[in-house]
Amino acid sequence: MIIALAGQKGGSGKTTTAVALAAELHARGSRVLLVDADPQGSARTWAAVAAEAERPTPTVVSMGPNLYQPSQLPTLARSFEHVVVDCPPRSGDVQRAALMVATVAVLPCGPAAVDAWALAESLELVRAAQVLRPELRAVVLLSRVVARTAIGAGARDALAGCGLPILRTSLGFRVAYQEALAAGLGVAQYEAGEAADEVRALTDELLALVTGQGPKRRSSRGR
Repeated sequence: MIIALAGQKGGSGKTTTAVALAAELHARGSRVLLVDADPQGSARTWAAVAAEAERPTPTVVSMGPNLYQPSQLPTLARSFEHVVVDCPPRSGDVQRAALMVATVAVLPCGPAAVDAWALAESLELVRAAQVLRPELRAVVLLSRVVARTAIGAGARDALAGCGLPILRTSLGFRVAYQEALAAGLGVAQYEAGEAADEVRALTDELLALVTGQGPKRRSSRGR
């Protein structure tokens, strides 16, 4: 399974989600590769923090717009059960490359109207990729949702007409996600609260969507 966290808008939670997913899959005992395709290098920085603290992490590598070439990610991915690609915003070349190798594209989208408007450009990239690769699956992930607000409550309805399935799982706007990144941990390994539950549910949903696997968890709670 190659998951590409894609989308043209910055600040939608791509890196946060990519790291959390990769860390959770790794904690379940899978061989996981996290590809940092964002020049900002936040996933690589997270891995460096984890290494300094001697925390176990997935394998993390940096790749760019040539990652789709047979000698790059398609070859490297054979050594892993799951690959998570963190794409940069506003870099069509990198996102197109990721969509050429991905099993599923996950488009994180915030709950505000401007987030839904910005999703349209990302949808164009996905549809263009699906013309070449009809087997590419694509889904929308509601992210940074503030609980008990009118915007949060109406976000799913606002995206209903986007043309892509919307995952049942959504990620809340929670400080634990940023604290976990700073600690060199996945959020599900950092805390035992709602953020951890969200990431585990998201991992289960993606596994079921792509591979038909049910939950395969091992205890990883606590700091």
